[in-house]
Amino acid sequence: MDRPPPDPAKLLAHWMEWEKGDTPPGQVMKNLKVGGLRDLLEQLAGATS
Repeated sequence: MDRPPPDPAKLLAHWMEWEKGDTPPGQVMKNLKVGGLRDLLEQLAGATS
């Protein structure tokens, strides 16, 4: 199954919802996982090594 590439702006928006207290942590983690946070972090880690 092809997934679209992670959208850093959307991931940040999900994170900010949690920081503001608008979204419970479990939902934020789900949103970050579905949004491709792992893929983004892997790309960034590969770019710096």
